[in-house]
Amino acid sequence: MEGGGGGGTTLSEIYQNSKKLLLRTRDGLERLERLEFSSSNPVDSPELSLAVKKDISQIQSLCVEMDHLWRSIAAKSLRDLWRRKVEQVAEEADSLKESLDKYFLRHQKRMTEAKERAELLGRANGDSAHVLRIFDEEAQAMQSARNSSMMLEEAYSKGVAILTKYADQRDRLKGAHRKALDVLNTVGLSNSVLKLIERRNRVDKWIKYTGMVVSVVILYTFWRWAH
Repeated sequence: MEGGGGGGTTLSEIYQNSKKLLLRTRDGLERLERLEFSSSNPVDSPELSLAVKKDISQIQSLCVEMDHLWRSIAAKSLRDLWRRKVEQVAEEADSLKESLDKYFLRHQKRMTEAKERAELLGRANGDSAHVLRIFDEEAQAMQSARNSSMMLEEAYSKGVAILTKYADQRDRLKGAHRKALDVLNTVGLSNSVLKLIERRNRVDKWIKYTGMVVSVVILYTFWRWAH
């Protein structure tokens, strides 16, 4: 909106300028309200609202100037006529200012609500990210536990297989030992040779048992590490 002006040097000219400004201000205010209520998403026009505000200020300034002029009129009837005219312009200007102030209050309320929604949405997104991060950490922990359990089961199975293999070997060694004793007794070898063979057998037993103990210790250590 282009600025109007007092420009007039007589009361009548100033009054005509004020009436023009009232029409322009009323039209601008109606345009602001149409933009505000035309859709579910209000549109603000800072340039238009500022122009309306400037026009109202200018009308009020003209009213002050006209108030001084009508008081200087000598004829009482004419003075009363201009007093009513100036008061009417001033009342219209006050009414327009009140409407504009309400518009600014609604605009400020919308801005505050939008800011609060944005902050709430930001907090909600932050909480969602925090919850998702917790679930992700829990899922990783559960997967790690499952992997450890599978590794432990695999190690246990290998340990059982090793112990079973040792047991089979022990049974075979016992059978071989008995056969060897039978053969040696048959061929008539001396007792010293038999004792040597038995000593060697005992050494083999100790080696076997040591291997079994070491396997159990390894399995227990791995189980403690996994938990």
